[in-house]
Amino acid sequence: MKLSVSVRSAAAGAVATLTLLAGGTASAGAAAAPTAAAPDIPVANVKAHLSQLQSIAAANGGNRAHGRPGYQASLTYVKNKLDAAGFTTRVQQFTASGRTGYNLIADWPGGDPGHVLMAGAHLDGVSSGPGINDNGSGSAAVLETALAVARAGYQPSSHLRFAWWGAEELGLVGSRYYVGRLSSADRSRIDGYLNFDMIGSPNPGYFVYDDDPVIEKTFKDYFAGIGVPTEIETEGDGRSDHASFKNAGIPVGGLFTGASRTKTAAQAAKWGGTAGRAFDRCYHSSCDTTANIDDTALNRNSDAIAHTVWELSQ
Repeated sequence: MKLSVSVRSAAAGAVATLTLLAGGTASAGAAAAPTAAAPDIPVANVKAHLSQLQSIAAANGGNRAHGRPGYQASLTYVKNKLDAAGFTTRVQQFTASGRTGYNLIADWPGGDPGHVLMAGAHLDGVSSGPGINDNGSGSAAVLETALAVARAGYQPSSHLRFAWWGAEELGLVGSRYYVGRLSSADRSRIDGYLNFDMIGSPNPGYFVYDDDPVIEKTFKDYFAGIGVPTEIETEGDGRSDHASFKNAGIPVGGLFTGASRTKTAAQAAKWGGTAGRAFDRCYHSSCDTTANIDDTALNRNSDAIAHTVWELSQ
């Protein structure tokens, strides 16, 4: 997650999302088709991706920052996994701060191209460390969700698209580049964008974006079903790649486990962990390694991603 950016007002048209995210309007009185259940996302698989990102950073100057070899190697790792699973991938190139950056876009074949559901995360980190919670955690969970789609042979009514953004830490550069080059027709085809930036914080909270009511409710219902209370996300509001989509009028939502803000006593009573300590004491630091991950938070959030992708794409 980048350090700061101005927060804009919520995008208009959120009410219409209820119909759009369902992939169209059902006729009155028609029986609803049964909804396929999302698979459990093995947290061991997500952690294996994090270990690979850690190794990539260690082999490339200790980081995976924009314009550095570690970022290119991270993108290659993710792309190879998706290509082998049957996704159609493309790499989008841009320039930021005098260095070449890259977005990775992966489309799952099938689904209505007029109704696209996207899930994404920024793949770059800061130069001071390997960036495992920020944002290997979101990148790895989105990757494993995409691979679960392939393993299941899932064929939803909506078209599924996954994305990994470059240069988020420099000001949402990669996602702004992607959205800025969409035609108005292409923007209108994206029914929702789900963003995952820091979902394994070591002293975690469970925060849900409140931008779009349908997406927000889907996440909240999932956590309520497993007995985990949530709060509205405010620390990262407007500071991650969802802002690029929101600013273009695209419905957005997402999850977050906290960064440099301090966990309150009330939050510690609700979620466990340590009051008076940052959600992530290693935020943007060299200690943001695989040791800087809470496995329970990573597991719950990874499953919530899959649940929401399955729910909103049918």
